[in-house]
Amino acid sequence: MAGAINPTDASKRYAVVTGGNKGIGFEICRQLACDGVTVILTARNEQKGAEAVEKLRGLGLSDNVLFHRLDVTDASTISSLVNFVNTNFGRLDILVNNAGIIGLVANESALRASLGRLLNLMGAVSQNYELSAECIEINYYGSKRMTEAFLPLLQQSKSPRIVNVTSGWSKLENIRNKWAKGVLNNVESPAEKVDEVVNKFLEDFKNGSLKENGWPAHMSAYFVSKAAMNAYARITAHKYPSLQVNCVNPGNAKTDLNYNTGKITAKEGAQNIVRVALQPEDGPSGVFFDCKKIVAF
Repeated sequence: MAGAINPTDASKRYAVVTGGNKGIGFEICRQLACDGVTVILTARNEQKGAEAVEKLRGLGLSDNVLFHRLDVTDASTISSLVNFVNTNFGRLDILVNNAGIIGLVANESALRASLGRLLNLMGAVSQNYELSAECIEINYYGSKRMTEAFLPLLQQSKSPRIVNVTSGWSKLENIRNKWAKGVLNNVESPAEKVDEVVNKFLEDFKNGSLKENGWPAHMSAYFVSKAAMNAYARITAHKYPSLQVNCVNPGNAKTDLNYNTGKITAKEGAQNIVRVALQPEDGPSGVFFDCKKIVAF
């Protein structure tokens, strides 16, 4: 952990942002801090996280930004972060589940030949089981672990919010498996059923039977992990009506995640997320924001 800590103030807001050291995550931290929110910027790599905080301090945000190491696949680092927030602030007002990977391996020469175009990018990347399992572990289980771990502290807030950074590719129309789609579209599904969906996906991936079982053929793990994350968010929103729990597609922003093939800046993408994180107390919950517009899951 790096940075000075101010005494807990009932008028202040406290936020945790996962994957905050670069790209959209960094911009989310900057924009929340500019709005007066005390932000705990988290990252797996301690050096990169500390460097990101120093960069924000150079922008005059030293009083509003702290760093704490976090690996969303490591329960011990999650527990350490929860203890830090509880000890120093006694509550959490905003949780932004931003950390994620695309679950693909790039062919560097083909990537350069893609000329930064998304359709060309498909031929420059490939998927394998190991990366797909990691993608599910970080994107879906990581957001689920963080949500479960911070629920007690979020419930201490007068206006708690969880914002999951999702993708336009996570819509259920991309999944033809009727059983999986039914589970993921039911807000009353037990959370364990969502686990069953991702486990079945990984089993089919390992067995080479994605297509015949109705899973996406391309970027499969990314699609499924984000759809599962969305489903868990909806289940949480339904179960805890006092919380605002939403999913936001920030738009096709240029980041390392998509090999910088996006059309908007990380700053513009982050604005769509921060807008939902700071929406009024009577704002919607359990919805999918596609940039600024609410759309069907």
